[in-house]
Amino acid sequence: MDTDDLEPEKKKPAPKNLEVMSIEALEEYISDLEAEISRVREAIAGKESAQSAAENFFKT
Repeated sequence: MDTDDLEPEKKKPAPKNLEVMSIEALEEYISDLEAEISRVREAIAGKESAQSAAENFFKT
């Protein structure tokens, strides 16, 4: 079981109203989202590396 399964589920935040945002604000929002995506991808890579290392350790 993954420890993430033990955490209570969080409600997703409501989507932002893009209609009221300026072009500059939308571009900044995209930049923030891309930075968050990059951070999540790094976390996934770290977890996959740890999982692979654990699997290799227990195979030997």
